[in-house]
Amino acid sequence: MAGHSQFKNIMHRKGAQDARRGRLFARLIREITVAAGQGLPDPAANPRLRAAVAAAREANMPKDTVDRAVKKATGGAGGENYAEVRYEGYGPAGVAVMVEALTDNRNRTASDIRSAFAKHGGALGETNSVSFLFNRIGIVSYPASVASADDMLEAAIEAGADNVESDETGHEITCGPDDFFAVRDALEARFGSPETAKVEWRPTTSVTLDEERAATVLKLLDVLEDSDDVQNVYANFDIPDAVMARLSA
Repeated sequence: MAGHSQFKNIMHRKGAQDARRGRLFARLIREITVAAGQGLPDPAANPRLRAAVAAAREANMPKDTVDRAVKKATGGAGGENYAEVRYEGYGPAGVAVMVEALTDNRNRTASDIRSAFAKHGGALGETNSVSFLFNRIGIVSYPASVASADDMLEAAIEAGADNVESDETGHEITCGPDDFFAVRDALEARFGSPETAKVEWRPTTSVTLDEERAATVLKLLDVLEDSDDVQNVYANFDIPDAVMARLSA
């Protein structure tokens, strides 16, 4: 599967950053607020809100925190108006970087993102300057125990998915972004709640980094992810296991 190994590296870093519980909750609350504000406040009737609430539940966010975020979006005065913005650029070693943000101040966010790139060996580009190096796909994952590879493949095909990768660790089902909610709901009806379900930018090619370049790229990603406005960061790099082990030592 194109981009699989580098995607795992990216998600490893993302997981390490999102271990900061407070920052993760802030991002989830913002996504819930935006999702609720753009549609009905009922997750059953609002697919994006349902996905946001599921992500909050996966992160063990208290139910009352989720409810407050929904009420904030539907309560009229006092709620922020967030805009969805995507930034693209190149980091050190020519690594392509995609940044998704939810912001109530485009000028502030653009300035922060541009500064982060400039200070860490990169350059912010124009819209679509690197997106051609990624595919936008829906991803639904389940543990291996929920079904055999054949049963999962059959269910995924019936749900409208494009591909299934199964191994001893689990099943990863991929689909087009427009089919994501239908695929997720069909699989959930058959197998229960998935481990993860989201729409991601997955790189089609990767840049393999040595230790020095890896350190500079990871520093840039750290700074980007520390921004309050940033929801997700994606990049098309691959770090060999031996290099990652040395960096983590």
